[in-house]
Amino acid sequence: MDYGQEAMISLLWILKTLTITAVAFSAGVFLLVRFTHWGKQFWMFAGGYLSPKRSIKPLLFFLLIVAFTLVSVRISLVHSTWYNNMYTSLQEFNIPVFWQQMGLFGVIVVSALLTSLVSYYIEQRFVIDWITWLNDELANKWMTNRAYYKTQYLSANLDNPDQRIQQDIQSYVKTTLSLSTGVIDAVTSIISYSILLWGLAGPMMVFGANIPHMMVYLVFAYVILTTLIAFRLGRPLIALNFANERLNANYRYSLIRIKEYAESIAFYAGEKVEQNLLYRQFRAIIANMWDIVFRMLKFSGFNVVVSQTSTVFPLLIQVGRYFEKQIKLGDLIQTVQVFGQLHANLSFFRNTYDSFAGYKATLNRLTGFTYAIDMANRESQTKIQTSENEVIFEHLSIKNPFGQTLIEDLNLILPQGASLLIQGNSGVGKTTLLRTAAGFWSYSLGKIYCPQEQLFLSQKPYLPQGSLLTALAYPKNLEEIDRTL
Repeated sequence: MDYGQEAMISLLWILKTLTITAVAFSAGVFLLVRFTHWGKQFWMFAGGYLSPKRSIKPLLFFLLIVAFTLVSVRISLVHSTWYNNMYTSLQEFNIPVFWQQMGLFGVIVVSALLTSLVSYYIEQRFVIDWITWLNDELANKWMTNRAYYKTQYLSANLDNPDQRIQQDIQSYVKTTLSLSTGVIDAVTSIISYSILLWGLAGPMMVFGANIPHMMVYLVFAYVILTTLIAFRLGRPLIALNFANERLNANYRYSLIRIKEYAESIAFYAGEKVEQNLLYRQFRAIIANMWDIVFRMLKFSGFNVVVSQTSTVFPLLIQVGRYFEKQIKLGDLIQTVQVFGQLHANLSFFRNTYDSFAGYKATLNRLTGFTYAIDMANRESQTKIQTSENEVIFEHLSIKNPFGQTLIEDLNLILPQGASLLIQGNSGVGKTTLLRTAAGFWSYSLGKIYCPQEQLFLSQKPYLPQGSLLTALAYPKNLEEIDRTL
């Protein structure tokens, strides 16, 4: 083998395949975003990061990742040819060719190692940069306009925003990249190995008809049929994975609340009530886990049967030609290896269905998080303006999130230095009036005039994390105080 010629052929193959892949992948993403719901969900959190208007670096890094994915595919194709040449040299007792193949094997191993290490670094840098950007975007969106507070009062309450930011962002980014590179690797390998198998597969008699390259048709039919069955078996995993995340998050939140309100619960002697709640939530988690277990038994068991059957399938088809000396041992071994690779890549979509199910659940949670913030940040119809030294309410009406009126057409002038005691039953809108005056209650109508620098004292005391100086400066940062001084 001429190593220099093989290197040039491989380089041209990679460049040509990279160009085709870039065009096809871009078109595929466009169609998914344009015509599928989950494609639109994906683009909500990817469009801003991948936009060339923001920076061209993410696209260049992704192109590098795709290029190294194709390098790995090319190395596997060369390795497949190595199988044929090496076993043929053994059959023919050709010592020089055998040692030549051993030298090539060393080149293949070193190339695969370097490709793997460099690819890993580039992928991790891409992932970390994307996670950083998306975390900043969603955290900023959650903290802006007091959305972190307003979302508590939506009719459809936002569940576990901490998990959305801390956990789901990482899961979304990592799974997006793994699925994307997996699809590129699988499709490229399917085409490449189909071409190889086409040359290795001989004719077969089917119902009296001699069909050339029949093995290629059989492997596609076999995988398509098993994939359809696997999709049907794995479809319930989407809802089960979503429920698993939600139930675990709710259980964790209840445990945190007990720690946070330990003294209040102790004074009320409410341990039994809290324990019963924890018991019910945990039993719901266990029930959902068993549902996942039974579903995965069906799904994984089917996948194992399919994978094991595929190992002997090409031997049964090609062994007749081998015994009739129509093909060499190297051809037989390469056929088995190529068939296995083709089957594995065709099975990619079946085997990753559970990963896609979890990915779809993550998309739903992140989308729900974003929609909840958008709902909470809807513009209030109450106009808050600055006054010199008075607090004035003009024709102020306040409702709760369900549309029930709490305060209607309130007109009040509170001069500087005056005191006002508001009394009423729980839920009539006492605290909500202060929320409206502070500007973070959207369900109101009217006008409010307040001094620009006013202090609102929360019913529940709060100390920020950090030093005593940080607490004294709160809600300003220490840096702001230092600049002022």
